[in-house]
Amino acid sequence: MDMKKNYILLLLLCLCFAGCKEKTVVESDYLPIADPYVMLYDGKYYAYGTGGTVEGEGFACFSSDDLKSWTREGQALSATDSYGTWGFWAPEVYYIGSKKKFYLFYSTEEHICVATADVPQGPFRQEVKQPIWDEKSIDTSLFIDDDGTPYLYFVRFTDGNVIWVAEMNDDLTGIKQETLTECIKVGEPWELSQDKPAKVAEGPSILKKEGVYYLVYSANHFESKNYGVGYATSNSPMGPWKKYEGNPILQHADGLMGTGHGAPFCCKDGSWKYIFHAHWDSTKVQPRTSYIKDFAISDQGTVSIGGSLIRPQVLGSTSPEK
Repeated sequence: MDMKKNYILLLLLCLCFAGCKEKTVVESDYLPIADPYVMLYDGKYYAYGTGGTVEGEGFACFSSDDLKSWTREGQALSATDSYGTWGFWAPEVYYIGSKKKFYLFYSTEEHICVATADVPQGPFRQEVKQPIWDEKSIDTSLFIDDDGTPYLYFVRFTDGNVIWVAEMNDDLTGIKQETLTECIKVGEPWELSQDKPAKVAEGPSILKKEGVYYLVYSANHFESKNYGVGYATSNSPMGPWKKYEGNPILQHADGLMGTGHGAPFCCKDGSWKYIFHAHWDSTKVQPRTSYIKDFAISDQGTVSIGGSLIRPQVLGSTSPEK
């Protein structure tokens, strides 16, 4: 009888530990954001992305000194300080020196918005709670050219998800609609999802090197294992754009699935890296988490994403078993 009781007790303990382990796998934090973006400011890295908040809708802010260990700084933007109540996606933050403010570009309720703050951690607020323009659109990315002209790249739903660009007003709160120009739409085989009935080109980022503009983007579908990253080049920020023949430059990296919608960023030593999200594992999309790899543009003008994989982890968390 005692042996039977001991067996039952042991079984209950095993079930308890199993439950705890499952909870750890789900809730422990690699950097728990999708559509990630990193900004280097005053010697520290700041990360923002879709999800990862503990205070409802909006965006969290994370900081790091080494890109490996991250600290949760708190809520960067709350829904109460913004237009919209749901669907807060794909934030990007820029420090605009001439205005001495940080600008957070993002989408909510499938409308693109901008909010400002005095420090990178926020809180960011919209002085006027309204979108940049009335049409539904997502995935904003700001680029300011050498002559000071600001351009906003974003996704319109004109034939699936299509990347467009427009010049911005000087106050960075609106676009010059007469300058709207189509940039990238789905057309290459790798961009077409085989398991999702959708045409998706999204997550734009712009860089300029030696007079050439590089538009890095994601395509396929974020729920597909084949989600990936490619790029196109142009001699003008408005295009026309020529897609790289070797696309995708990131897909199924290091055994990860659904790799994409990230952004390149400059490191403390002047090198560049690319942060992106991936599926939780080979069988489950959510929760998506973020990873970092090297990013470079060669002397021949070829963009590459490679090198060793960095798996950022939030301090105080237990690393999940994947």
